[in-house]
Amino acid sequence: MYVVGMTSKTRLSVTVDEDLIEAGQAAVAAGEAESVSAWVNDALRQKADHERKLRGLDEFIKEYEAEYGEITDEEMEAAYRAAKARAIVIRGGEVLRDGSDTEVA
Repeated sequence: MYVVGMTSKTRLSVTVDEDLIEAGQAAVAAGEAESVSAWVNDALRQKADHERKLRGLDEFIKEYEAEYGEITDEEMEAAYRAAKARAIVIRGGEVLRDGSDTEVA
């Protein structure tokens, strides 16, 4: 382990798909990442944060269902339809639907 700035780092050896290495190298070449190590570190941090959020959502749903009962397939379908009706659809920079279920000219 070693320290970079205020953060301790641990060296890690992993096997990674070639296309991911190329993506990391491209990000470095484009100035989007300081190094491939920094790019991978950021990806791992995003994955860890995503997993933490999923665990929190899972806990919230468990608590909700414990209080109000299991969420049914019909309720999920209704929520999906309601969200879809509110969606703003944009393609090629043009708003095609504004969420009011009407096409935008």
